[in-house]
Amino acid sequence: MDRTTRWFLHLCREQGLLAPDDVEKLKAAAGEDDDAVAYGERILDLDLTSDTELLQSLLDKACDGAATGAEPQASVATGSACEAASHSLSNPPGPEAAPPSVCGGCAESPIRADTIEPDLPDFPALEDAPDGVLLTAMIGLLRYASASRASDLHVSAGARPFVRRDRKTHYLHPQPLSANVAERLNRVLLPPAAWAEFENHRDLDFALPLSTGERYRANLMRHRDGCGGTYRTVNCEIKPLGELGFRNAKTIDRLLAYHNGLILVTGPVGSGKTTTLAALVQQLNQTRDDHLISVEDPIEFVHRSERCIITQRAVGSHTQSFHNALKGALRQDPDIIVIGEMRDLETIEMAISASETGHLVIGTMHTSDAATTLNRLLDVFPPAQQPQIRAMVAESLRGIICQRLLPAKAGGMVLAAEVLLRNLAVSALIREGKTQGLSNIIETGKAEGMVTMDSSVTELWREGRILEDVALANLKSESTRREIRLRAADDESAPDGAEADSSARTRRIINW
Repeated sequence: MDRTTRWFLHLCREQGLLAPDDVEKLKAAAGEDDDAVAYGERILDLDLTSDTELLQSLLDKACDGAATGAEPQASVATGSACEAASHSLSNPPGPEAAPPSVCGGCAESPIRADTIEPDLPDFPALEDAPDGVLLTAMIGLLRYASASRASDLHVSAGARPFVRRDRKTHYLHPQPLSANVAERLNRVLLPPAAWAEFENHRDLDFALPLSTGERYRANLMRHRDGCGGTYRTVNCEIKPLGELGFRNAKTIDRLLAYHNGLILVTGPVGSGKTTTLAALVQQLNQTRDDHLISVEDPIEFVHRSERCIITQRAVGSHTQSFHNALKGALRQDPDIIVIGEMRDLETIEMAISASETGHLVIGTMHTSDAATTLNRLLDVFPPAQQPQIRAMVAESLRGIICQRLLPAKAGGMVLAAEVLLRNLAVSALIREGKTQGLSNIIETGKAEGMVTMDSSVTELWREGRILEDVALANLKSESTRREIRLRAADDESAPDGAEADSSARTRRIINW
């Protein structure tokens, strides 16, 4: 049986035209030289379907699949029961492949990418290309994004394809993509069930793994010009906190020693919160003998159970919502609960309650500093409930890690982070609703390991790792801005060879 015929039978099974017994009967009655067309004719003869247009479409797709050199899922081609939805144009995972991931609500195997090099396709030639060519082009694009250290790949109708690297936009082609090419590029990676879900909801979040080890968090959407897809590269290597750029990693390690309470990781979009969260989970996995349940949308970093027993759940595939997952988690004997995003009242309320009942809860929020985080945490509740919630948070909060990624002077990005640890003064301010005074508490708590965002940014500037304008744009304190401007003015006015004097002035100006 040639590859095209195997693909044809695979697609017929996937469409529900053939049961496992039907496949065996067809194979038993087939001649040695029967091709996919002969099998299609036999399907019509047996009245398994009368839809000739559907059969022709499947024959065309089978030719495209065979042209990629890939083999269909073996269990389907041999007629055994299909255990999970599969990509219509992907190989089954080999022994070296990554574990199954979550893709649009369907259990998926990694897409075979071993023979496809990172490369940019000939975009104009994709207009009338078969699906097999589009699959190769899309995998090459994804691998190119990873190889070029891009954080995101954008493939959207009516726009030029581009990647984002170090927060800067880099276009991959001078012409916008047509609606047809953009939709087919985004669709070719998805199984039918996931595409149907996207067509139903007009939005779809999913994880996308390749057999070569690369992994992506993807989002599809409908907009005015057609279909758009954003693919964020996930660095599968989980680095410890120190390597990520946290100067006070030991302070954060102490937070992870608690057996109950609430730890928040916050920052704007694209600030590396998920990477930090993965580092925290890995640290717990290597140091504690606990049951850890994480709820994510979707699963980005895949964790192997080491000392901890790790249960990862994806919203949409394994649970309906963060709130439902947290409600269930309290009955699943967890020691640690990790929440990918605390975005609504029910989730936040459940997280606070869980942190009070003997669980260590770690969650993320989209906020810029500790004071804003607490305000956001409390303001989602009705005014009548806020005094009670303030009292609960004042007792359960363990710490807040706020982070930003800033453009580095030498290229790439560097991490600036604010760390708040709960002490008696912090608890009192939270209980009284005076969160505007937290900056002063953090400033006076340096000996305990606390650090303000302004101090972190200024330290990066002092070390020459970020430029002056980057530092000024990320500082809140006007007095610190004046100090930096004064230092910059001194450097500009200093004669050649006066660098030592300038450094001495800096030490006098900025009292650390």
